[in-house]
Amino acid sequence: MNRRLYLIPCATVLMIFALRDVQAQKVGKQAISSPDAPEAIGPYSQAIKSGKTVYLSGQIAIDPKTKQLSANASIEDQTRLVLENLKAVLAADGLTMDSIVSATVFLTDLTDFAKMNEVYATYFKNAPPARATVEVAHLPRSAKVEISAIAVHP
Repeated sequence: MNRRLYLIPCATVLMIFALRDVQAQKVGKQAISSPDAPEAIGPYSQAIKSGKTVYLSGQIAIDPKTKQLSANASIEDQTRLVLENLKAVLAADGLTMDSIVSATVFLTDLTDFAKMNEVYATYFKNAPPARATVEVAHLPRSAKVEISAIAVHP
């Protein structure tokens, strides 16, 4: 008798896990890309959408038209171009900068924080996203700043 009592809950648990697996497969993932943002410079997507969440790869100050890094540009100009690149990827999925819920900023020189932050603030006027900012030793193509983000569809 005890065995039957245990079998029913186990079967129910297995059914719940099976249903969750089916739901997870329906969500899947979809690559998002924009010709108005730099092409990926490696084996990654500009962004991945899973359900209502969009995970944006880190962007550096590459001009999408020339495909060149603005290496000699100021931290302010690099930050602006990075944010414009993120904005273009978001637009490819019908989102705006207001859709970003979290961002990570990588700086090669943390003394540039105030200058980067001044430009960053102009892109997030209402309810800015959660954010982490870290100093790193080096970024691809010797960029000064890289920003990655997570956005959510309403």
